[in-house]
Amino acid sequence: MRLHSYIVEHDLGFAPNPFHEICTLAACKPRIRKYAKIGDYIIGTGSKKRQINGRLIYIMRIGEIVGFDQYWTDQRFARKKPVMNGSVSQRYGDNIYHYGQGCDRWLQEDSFHSQENGVAHVGNLQTDTGITDRVLIADWFIYWGGVAPLIPPEFADFVQITQGHKAINDEQRIASFVSWASSEGEANSVVGDPCEWPLEERRSAKNGVPWAT
Repeated sequence: MRLHSYIVEHDLGFAPNPFHEICTLAACKPRIRKYAKIGDYIIGTGSKKRQINGRLIYIMRIGEIVGFDQYWTDQRFARKKPVMNGSVSQRYGDNIYHYGQGCDRWLQEDSFHSQENGVAHVGNLQTDTGITDRVLIADWFIYWGGVAPLIPPEFADFVQITQGHKAINDEQRIASFVSWASSEGEANSVVGDPCEWPLEERRSAKNGVPWAT
């Protein structure tokens, strides 16, 4: 068991996508997606740019790993497909890659990672699909977003401070960290809205509007 830690540069509900009662990591962080194993934990911390560095945006335990095509066709994840004229959470759906019929390359659906007119963004497509097509699916998670708790000093070394990621291998300390995180929020819940959602969307979220299916 390992814990993988990285900085969430864009906290919008896309990567990770914590909505519809399932937390997934289906884009960005290709090396974590390639090498992480079932039973590993992933944590994403806030960025210095957003003035929330050292805070825990989310934690997830990997319970399942599937490929992009399986993710696309599995009805459990149909609500994760982006709807660009839908609610704010729908616009940040992460179920965006699949092979088309008779196609020998990944198709990128209109999404946060495509260009504004729905044309594939080559750079994002290459980052997301270039070395792996694995989607990490949580069997346990807590997502705090904009109300991220400050990570205690005794776990300061768990926080990645540059691009890339780090891996923690000390299972006893990982268990202690998970115990602390569990005390800060209900299991399998979205505690707060993504910190980069517009204020008006966050207010609507209190009434459930942006999370509508």
